[in-house]
Amino acid sequence: MHIEPGVVEGSKALLGYATGTAAVAWAGKLAWDMLRQEGAQALLLRSLLTTALVFCFFEVLPRHPVGVSEVHLILGTTLLLLFGVAPAALGLAGGLLIQGLFFAPADLPQYGMNVTTLLVPLYATAALAQRVIPQQVAYVDLRYAQALKLSVAYQGGIVAWVAFWALYGHGLEADNLANIGAFGAAYVAVIVAEPLIDLAVLAAAKALHALKRSVAVQRRLYHAA
Repeated sequence: MHIEPGVVEGSKALLGYATGTAAVAWAGKLAWDMLRQEGAQALLLRSLLTTALVFCFFEVLPRHPVGVSEVHLILGTTLLLLFGVAPAALGLAGGLLIQGLFFAPADLPQYGMNVTTLLVPLYATAALAQRVIPQQVAYVDLRYAQALKLSVAYQGGIVAWVAFWALYGHGLEADNLANIGAFGAAYVAVIVAEPLIDLAVLAAAKALHALKRSVAVQRRLYHAA
């Protein structure tokens, strides 16, 4: 999902700075809301956990260059279900920034575009979760069909944003369109696999009864809304 150097250049890159700033600002707003509702300990602990996990997703899990970008197993829906939207957003933004600062400095000029690509689909997925998951259902009791809807929303959103940046940078050139198509096709495997990973993680969480009383995970994981 990384926008590679050279895809969007010159004055066009200003759009990425604007959308990235807006996406991070919204994460700050969500964090402030969580701080008032659940306290600093819960926000800090979950944000640190998500940041560490995101960094591992980027640097440890396999990634493959395909078409206009790289295919990553980001597990955004897993972070959302376990920790909540604010810690997930802060973790995605923070993990991406740490990777850029210490391991991929060439990606830093594209940080605004990349953080937009990660966060905006997360916000849309969080809104979708409120609609497709009944209030009486705890997240540990999700079914594959429900998890699949969330994965389609999140990973599909990533593909859509990558396609947007590629089209914004290079237009309707035949090679560009072919590369966008190849990237989107490769992400189908991620969309199918991510719900299985989500359910496996949720099943493990369900067996860990001690987490029910922990601020390390969000309350909705074990309890109905």
